[in-house]
Amino acid sequence: MGDQERGRRRPLDDSDRSPRSVQEPRAKVFRDNGPHNRDRSEASRSYRGASSYHGASTSRGIVGSTACAVEAPSVSGASAPSTHGSGPNTERRRVDRYEIVNSRPADIVTKRGQDGTPIKLLSNFYRLKTKPQWRIVHYHVDFAPEVEVVRVRCGILSEHARILGTGYLFDGAQLFTTKKFEQDVTVLQATSKQGVNYTITIKFVGYISAAEPRFLQVLNLILRRSMKGLNLEQVGRNLFDPHARIKLFEVELWPGYETSIRQHESDILVCAEITHKVMRSETIYDILKRTTHSDRYIEECRLNTLGLVVLTDYNNKTYRINELDFSQSPLSTFNCKGKDTTFVEYYLTKYNIRIRDHRQPLILSKNRDKAQNNKANDIVLLIPELCRVTGLTDDMRKKMDFMRALANHTRMNPGRRIERLQTFNRRLQTTADSVKVLKDWNMQLDDKLIEVQGRVIAPQRIVFNNRSRVSAGDNADWTRYFRDQQMLTTPREGLDRWAVIVPERNLRDLKQLLDNLHRAARGMGFNIQKPRESWIKDDCTSTYIQALDDCARCDPKLILCFFARNNPERYAAIKKRGYVDRAIPTQVVTTNANRNGLSVATKIAIQINCKLGYTPWMIELPLSGLMTIGFDIAKCSRNRSKAYGALVASMDLQQNSTFFSTVAECSAYDVLANNLWPMILKALRQYEREHKKLPTRIIFYRDGVSSGSLKQLFEYEVKDIVEKLDAEYKRVSSTTAPMLAYIVVTKSSNTRFFLDSMRNPPPGTVVDDVVTLPERYDFYLVSQTVRQGTVSPTSYNVLYSNIRLSPDQLQKLTYKMCHLYYNWSGTTRVPAVCQYANKLATLVGTHLHAIPQCALEKKFYYL
Repeated sequence: MGDQERGRRRPLDDSDRSPRSVQEPRAKVFRDNGPHNRDRSEASRSYRGASSYHGASTSRGIVGSTACAVEAPSVSGASAPSTHGSGPNTERRRVDRYEIVNSRPADIVTKRGQDGTPIKLLSNFYRLKTKPQWRIVHYHVDFAPEVEVVRVRCGILSEHARILGTGYLFDGAQLFTTKKFEQDVTVLQATSKQGVNYTITIKFVGYISAAEPRFLQVLNLILRRSMKGLNLEQVGRNLFDPHARIKLFEVELWPGYETSIRQHESDILVCAEITHKVMRSETIYDILKRTTHSDRYIEECRLNTLGLVVLTDYNNKTYRINELDFSQSPLSTFNCKGKDTTFVEYYLTKYNIRIRDHRQPLILSKNRDKAQNNKANDIVLLIPELCRVTGLTDDMRKKMDFMRALANHTRMNPGRRIERLQTFNRRLQTTADSVKVLKDWNMQLDDKLIEVQGRVIAPQRIVFNNRSRVSAGDNADWTRYFRDQQMLTTPREGLDRWAVIVPERNLRDLKQLLDNLHRAARGMGFNIQKPRESWIKDDCTSTYIQALDDCARCDPKLILCFFARNNPERYAAIKKRGYVDRAIPTQVVTTNANRNGLSVATKIAIQINCKLGYTPWMIELPLSGLMTIGFDIAKCSRNRSKAYGALVASMDLQQNSTFFSTVAECSAYDVLANNLWPMILKALRQYEREHKKLPTRIIFYRDGVSSGSLKQLFEYEVKDIVEKLDAEYKRVSSTTAPMLAYIVVTKSSNTRFFLDSMRNPPPGTVVDDVVTLPERYDFYLVSQTVRQGTVSPTSYNVLYSNIRLSPDQLQKLTYKMCHLYYNWSGTTRVPAVCQYANKLATLVGTHLHAIPQCALEKKFYYL
């Protein structure tokens, strides 16, 4: 096959290059009125009949990648230019990534707490020993004629490296150097290897001080430049080492590094984290070929591919598949520089890639960068045979041997992680190319991980029935106490009216489950009476639904559905009928539950008690009149442009130990949840009905927020909530003003902490100095025990607070709230209300696709 193999590059001699192959066509944007919204039924039928996907087969392995900063062609009926080239849009977008949002409340004198046992920790940060004293000069660079390939621009500009200054940085449009030219506008001439003459115009923009966000951008560019000396390849935003790849069954695992550098409390610190990328050899084209040819061919293709994340080797970028367009093929044309060209010609000219199957459909992918700029209709068109699938499939996750082998490499314990980080540091400071870059910019990294001082909050006391209290212990796990303690609240009459739906062939399994369930519940003070059994002939989904409707006529408090094996489609149908149509809590149990006997039966009994609206346990809470709120968003699995926001709020936990939940639909592309205030208002009205007054204090935990969205939240959502809270308290003539703490919860932090270089820190560990940020009122909390790998602390950023609680009190209260997730008799990574909100939003977005009945709002039906 050689040069002709699909998707592979073949080398070009200088004589084979043409100016057209050097200067890339401008990418275009595909708007709403384009062909992806037209009626495709006729074209789809003709495609299915004409092409059976017997095109040329391929044995694609992992192809070596060459970095390229331009995207796949984004085509437009309106021929609107893309913003991915040089210019202000690209510049503005990059500034936003490094923008410093000063969200620290003005009245906060200190964010450091004092209570707790002191503990010395290591963190995955390296101190910048020599703080740069140089003055950075910023220029904007233009080329005439225009050049869109970034690496070509860099090559042309490198001819004048001698006059640009030592260690200059150029990203294709912005030039950073320590040298100031005499003129504000400098014009240079250059000639490419193909003999094309270029005029380079370098315009002075200004100086960059250490207080500007661009200063962080330059520091990160320098660090990235030095890491390139380690022969790493960029995939997405991170750098990976293909030479250290690990072969695992049918995939390859590429180890890599995720780094960032910025000003922390007192020093500029480099954060380094170990990451991995699962690289699969199959393409979307291979998946389409395997799809069964039937009347539902197109639907099956979409079912197997939509939502997958793919990697295009020719530019090392990742995309999420939003749609397949069967009305177009690689022979379709689009406007490129005023000339109609096919995708076949485009890829051959631009990347020297030959597309083999000219009848395959095209992939539509939302342009994520433009979606963040409120242009969510912009999409990118991709070729299936050039899109390599990333991540794991459901079948892979079911293979225990594969997942165990994968975990052995990715779940590193603290000692192994520290060893990898130190190896990375040594390579960076001993590799000649990397050392030269750092030396040119007078930057020197410390060779030791930074030490931080933490504190360990004392173990909390768990409250059961009759005010019985037990300690959660050093591992924050109180599972063993359930055999001796009764649940805090249970129905007075027990579970006296409920039904079970079971296939006739599983009656013996059901009897064993009910025996275990009665024994486990009796020990916890929960009386479960004999259910009404509904026997069914088969396990078809329609049979279960019919039986559920029959059982619903008796007005049961709960319906348990017994499965022989797990079936996602059947599970979703039962949950939707129970929660959306009938307002009846349902419990799905499989025959596997009998394998672990009383252990699983105990958890099922606790879930059933919660789904009836009762509470298994509580924690000692020193505050009365407190409402905690958790909010999270999950995308709809059917429609990626749709999402569901879930809010879960606690009532006064000193009085009745109950919770309230509500769900609303929102846009997947809107950072600000438009329906957030109506959801908060519903929770406040419920609190008022139960306690005859509004809460004295409100702690709002906001999950599902990226760092790039922090400014929007701070400037709009927080202010909106504060203003409407004031209005609501004035409406009821409250004698006290509302006291609110708005806290952003971040689980996906790259920060890690290590104890004694070998162990994870214990639950309750708080860090609020050194690695925190000076412009924030933030802290890190390790709230759970991890038995495998390295624990990930959760970051809490207080955007607003007039709650009159000290940092110690706020940190302790947050840790207490991590003990109230009733699906697990231990602590969670985030406060329970956040975990509940995530569970509810995921249930609605994945299975229900509709808003549940309001009658369920006081029950944990989503557990």
